[in-house]
Amino acid sequence: MPHATAGVVVVEIGAGSDADLLAALDRLLPRDESRYRHGHGSAGHGADHVLPLLAPPSLTVPVVDGRLALGTWQSICLLDPNQDNPVRLVRLGFLAG
Repeated sequence: MPHATAGVVVVEIGAGSDADLLAALDRLLPRDESRYRHGHGSAGHGADHVLPLLAPPSLTVPVVDGRLALGTWQSICLLDPNQDNPVRLVRLGFLAG
């Protein structure tokens, strides 16, 4: 079942980018509880529920000649900082074009 605290993104990962991306996310959505009204769950759970504003729960990626049309260093990643749910189900859908 899709969840309100995870998003799908196209990003460059590796070579330090992962840590940079997570640091930027922490700056944009600090995990201290004092700034969020949504307060149950693990520390930072209020920020987790704001995440879909930056990382939506769905993504469209074109396919050209049977291959994902991504940049050389790009990957499709599930962004899920929520520690309350360690298991996620990802649903893929394909449209003929």
